[in-house]
Amino acid sequence: MRILLLGYGKMGKTIERIAIERGHSIAGKIDVQNRHEMDALAAADVDVAIEFSAPEAAYDNITYCLKRGWPIVSGTTGWLEHRSEIENLCMQQQGAFFYASNYSIGVNLFFRLNRQLARLMKGQAYRTSMTEIHHIHKLDAPSGTAITLAEGIAAENSSQKGWKLAPEEEDGFVQIEAKRLGEVPGTHIVRYESEVDTIEITHTAHTRAGFALGAVISAEWLPGKTGVFGMDDLLEDLD
Repeated sequence: MRILLLGYGKMGKTIERIAIERGHSIAGKIDVQNRHEMDALAAADVDVAIEFSAPEAAYDNITYCLKRGWPIVSGTTGWLEHRSEIENLCMQQQGAFFYASNYSIGVNLFFRLNRQLARLMKGQAYRTSMTEIHHIHKLDAPSGTAITLAEGIAAENSSQKGWKLAPEEEDGFVQIEAKRLGEVPGTHIVRYESEVDTIEITHTAHTRAGFALGAVISAEWLPGKTGVFGMDDLLEDLD
């Protein structure tokens, strides 16, 4: 399979290594310095694109691929105010778009555990909060993973209306503290506190390899499909 890489930072390089190990070839490596090189690629040169760029570039990158007829897997966060536009374009073009805030299989199992815990905590006298820790190069805050966790809590517990980024705090909203430290790949802690005890669940990534592998597996799964997909679709298909 010929994979176009959009974004060639640390994540892009890790995806490249894993893709080659799994027998794929790289059709192109596009970053901010050479974005014009995409125009030289023929439609037949690319089987699927994997996009881990920057929030300000993601919308244009995804739009470009959908208009070229290339299935695209995106993991960039911080641009989701335009997500409905992308999903509408995907359907108009009869294309294939796969988005996840986190491609780690472990994190997606953590998402399911988070929703189950939120259901159990419904009606209990606990204050809900979250801490997410990432490397200093991460541009958006809170992380897309933290937002997905908060949305999962709100979906299962009607007492939670959404989230607020610390230090902002309001009853009925999950307060998210975002820390940027060193080269931390990603840690997420969901916390329930009462006067008598604290319950926490934590996911800690040790390397970027888990995220990159999940993105490559998603890219292997996507070609030949039409529509908008996410990790739940992939995991259900792999069961």
